[in-house]
Amino acid sequence: MTRLNIHNSLFTIDNKRKVMFKNYFKTAWRNLTKHKAYSIINVLGLTLGIASCLVIFLVVQYELSYDKFNSKAYRTYRVTLNAIGFNPSVSMAVAPALRNDFPELEEVTQAWYHESGLVIIGEKKFEEKRIIFADKYFPSVFDYYWLEGNYKTALAEPNSIVLTESYARKYFGNKEAIGQLINLENEYNLKVTGIIKDLPGNTHLPFNLLVSFETVRKQREEKGAMSNFYWISSGSFAYIVTPQHYNIANIQNRMHGFIEKNWGKEIAGEARLPLQPLTDIHFDPRYLNNTISYTTSRETYYVLAAIAALIIIIACINFINLATAQAVRRAKEVGVRKVLGSSRSQLIAQFLGETALMVVVALILGLFFTSLFLPQLAKWLDIKISISQLSQPSVIIFILLAALAVILLAGLYPSFIQSAFRPIESLKSKVTLSLKGLSLRKSLVVIQFAISQIMIVGTLVVAYQMDFFENRNLGFNKDAVISFNIPDQQKTEILRQQLLSNPGVKQISFSSGAPVFNSNFAPFISPENGITKDDVTELKFIDEPYTDMFQIQILAGNNIRRNNKLENDTTYDVLVNETMIHKLGLREPQQGIGKHINIGNWHCTITGIVKDFQSESKHKKIRPCVLIYRADNFYMASVKLTASNMNRSITSIDKSWSVLFPQSIFSYEFLDDHIAAWYRQEQKEYTAFKLFAGIAILIGCLGLYGLIAFAAAQRTKEVGIRKVLGASLTDIVLLFSKEFVLLIAIAFLIAAPVAYYFMNNWLQGFAYQISIGPNIFVIAIVSSFIIAAATIAYQAIKAAVENPVKSLRTE
Repeated sequence: MTRLNIHNSLFTIDNKRKVMFKNYFKTAWRNLTKHKAYSIINVLGLTLGIASCLVIFLVVQYELSYDKFNSKAYRTYRVTLNAIGFNPSVSMAVAPALRNDFPELEEVTQAWYHESGLVIIGEKKFEEKRIIFADKYFPSVFDYYWLEGNYKTALAEPNSIVLTESYARKYFGNKEAIGQLINLENEYNLKVTGIIKDLPGNTHLPFNLLVSFETVRKQREEKGAMSNFYWISSGSFAYIVTPQHYNIANIQNRMHGFIEKNWGKEIAGEARLPLQPLTDIHFDPRYLNNTISYTTSRETYYVLAAIAALIIIIACINFINLATAQAVRRAKEVGVRKVLGSSRSQLIAQFLGETALMVVVALILGLFFTSLFLPQLAKWLDIKISISQLSQPSVIIFILLAALAVILLAGLYPSFIQSAFRPIESLKSKVTLSLKGLSLRKSLVVIQFAISQIMIVGTLVVAYQMDFFENRNLGFNKDAVISFNIPDQQKTEILRQQLLSNPGVKQISFSSGAPVFNSNFAPFISPENGITKDDVTELKFIDEPYTDMFQIQILAGNNIRRNNKLENDTTYDVLVNETMIHKLGLREPQQGIGKHINIGNWHCTITGIVKDFQSESKHKKIRPCVLIYRADNFYMASVKLTASNMNRSITSIDKSWSVLFPQSIFSYEFLDDHIAAWYRQEQKEYTAFKLFAGIAILIGCLGLYGLIAFAAAQRTKEVGIRKVLGASLTDIVLLFSKEFVLLIAIAFLIAAPVAYYFMNNWLQGFAYQISIGPNIFVIAIVSSFIIAAATIAYQAIKAAVENPVKSLRTE
């Protein structure tokens, strides 16, 4: 009998709990539907906050996991060169020597990256990007998902090629790709020996075609590239994999002796081979000419993660302000519940439950909008993230933790405030919120606007720096210029005559590359100017129209002159840039005329000095540059087009070019696009700044609206009295606005130094940068006032036009 009573009691308690929770849910839903504007604003703010936070989490996770899909990532190192500067490329002689001298290494592999190449399959031609020649050990170092073929043998033989899945489909459709023949560069006939899944986007070494290194080994050996330490082909990489639990210092400390043994004391004294961890490559900006995969800093994504946290905080502040504005309206409900026996803990549970319901609705909407817009966001941010990643365990855990954090952050304070109302005052409608509580809410608005202003300043600084990157102080004219390769240097003059007959072509110049291309570097000395140890200079081979077409200013001396110099000639008249003059210890450009520099076995006389121009991104200082006339090195044509009918002009150029070079495909690039590619990583950051700053400002406006709504509810009778005494609409609007003007001013005083500190530190990552002037801060605070005015105006005018009789009746 006793057990039965206990069982019935437990059943009764359980049943009461079910009824209580059911009642809580009904009440919560009723309040949501009763106060639709309040609910929509709250849910919208939380939806934006959760969706933004989720997208940022996916972006940060993607960027910080670069190359970590490889199972041996934490044991893999890239062998790099540090002689005069840092270079990711090393001699092809390094990898075989490492394999021979360090037998304890688990793997040693080498790869030779090519930016593009001509692919011919039957009658079809393709100009393809991202081609790698790799040895047979390469697939054992990097984890690629093999759909067909054997990773151990696919690259073992000469004339073998492995395709990514999308390229196999592109070339052969639904046909069997294995065993098919592909011609590369009209030189190599390759047989398909493997198919792999497309690579993930977060790899430092992306490729579409993987050719066996054996295909070019003999050719490289004959040229001396496989033995000469300083024969460094651009894109020639070497990687090692250490055994488990191996101290990499054991290898690094022996590198000096390794260089000395294989290439002599002199080279060992001036060069080092630093071992760069695979997982650091994406975040190491020291290495020059790394256009394969652009580097960034981990700090950038830590800042982005902080922005996600700030957006969530803004959304929660917004919720708190709106909830407290509603609190007075629900005072009677709280009083009735307390009279009927509800404890404070039960009321807290009820209000937290209402918050949880809103958060769940916002979470569902946030996931929906994230799924809907993620493909477009991935395109804007130039990263490979997909909807399928939302089902990953790490993402699910993050979503659950974020939801719990939002419920607690947004719900606790309003729950404690509302549950603290006294029953008698509540039932008499005499509830007021304390000055302390009001001060807290004002403080929260200050925090919201401070965060918004920091983001406005940050966005403006990044925008100005991006404009400075791409358009300011380049030192040459880039407008309406296209560049394209010349397969046969013997036909340059024929091509020049044909293109100049095109009315859409203003000028044409042949060279080793337009100002923005910098593939040639060489050591130089100048004993007469005290430089007896090798320094490094950039080399550009240019023709006579080059400086005129690109509007490169000649500061002293004469322009380059045409000559008939060939590879075995050793004396040259050259132009140099201002930086070279300063490197020689000369103050004025005119002092450089007649001076001499030696580049290898070339004896060069300086006959002209040009103004510095940008040949690399503004992350790096401009380096010494020597411009030489050598027609056998004119691999590129640059054409300045008329502004009208550019497409028609390019089509005409294509026809002329294709007649002269029928075995190749015409492919061109605007200089603007090439320069923009230098700053692709910054462009991603700028896009993210704009997007999330806009969202933060929008949510902040909702928070301000909440505080205005609270003020209007608290001062209804005061507004009525003022109107009866003759106050105008303007007076009432100013009544509500003046205190918020002060809050925005206080927020600015907090935001300005914080924004300056962080953005100035960000700018230090560039060799050339803008200065953060007062105009940026003026724009930020004026924007804040305009945004606030627009937000305040609606609620203030609504209160001002209310019938004063009705206002005075309000209890």
